Amino acid sequence: MKIFLTGASGYIGGSLALALLSKGHEVRGLTRSEKSANELKALGIFPVLGDLDNLDILKSEAFQADAVINTANADHLEAVLAMLDGLTGKHQKFIHTSGSSIIGDDARGNQLSPSIFTDDTALLVDARKQARRNIDLKVLEAASAGIQSCVIIPSLIYGYGLGIQKNSIQVPFLVRNAIENDAVQIIGKGLNAWSNVHIEDLVDLYLLALEKAPAGASYFAENGEATFLEIAQSISARLNIPSIEHLPAETAADRWGMSRALFSLGSNSRVRSVRARSELNWKPKHTSVQA
Repeated sequence: MKIFLTGASGYIGGSLALALLSKGHEVRGLTRSEKSANELKALGIFPVLGDLDNLDILKSEAFQADAVINTANADHLEAVLAMLDGLTGKHQKFIHTSGSSIIGDDARGNQLSPSIFTDDTALLVDARKQARRNIDLKVLEAASAGIQSCVIIPSLIYGYGLGIQKNSIQVPFLVRNAIENDAVQIIGKGLNAWSNVHIEDLVDLYLLALEKAPAGASYFAENGEATFLEIAQSISARLNIPSIEHLPAETAADRWGMSRALFSLGSNSRVRSVRARSELNWKPKHTSVQA
């Protein structure tokens, strides 16, 4: 297949691109810089220079592709609409990447939520994440227009990336911050938990979805969970940094930004990948972000 992939030089997209190549697919990867373009070319990926604001490029690439996978940005509505427009009438696959922060709560690190969401349960979406969820729903609605659309919703991703970008977001940030401050810093008591998934298992899920996901399907991606206190304790032991500091959410928001403090690190995001396992026979191999 000829696949157009956004985020080809990123963590998810770069890892997925190499897996797609190994399966014999041709990958055209969107990238913003000449440097990244040269790096992609060296890996066997055809670089498409541009970004998500270049809507004409997105539409044209989607029109020429056998399948489109968006891993670049879960919040760029115009880009998603442009790619869907390019696929209209073609009955091809469109896989969009969201994120499980859509069901993140306002725990501020101080409590473990009893709420666990599956692919088939009603989701409680914070108003600040509703725009992202609306994009998910727009992608799923495209199935009614004949596009073989689906949404993958990863939880906390860990593991070394296989492409150009080696690091994910949440845990590497905590590690870097711990080294800089000689203390592992978390939000509140750290009682909040996120489900997690290894990058290699996530890539396997994309490959399965590309092969056999029905139109209009949505899949959470997880295999295990941990509280941020447990993650902090593992970082502390691994780096030999004994101090674990509990920051008020307001202090963390001032230092790191509201989205990172309240959603990425301070919320609960507990999900279960029921549908991916039953419908796609997804069998993740990695079981713990703390390993």
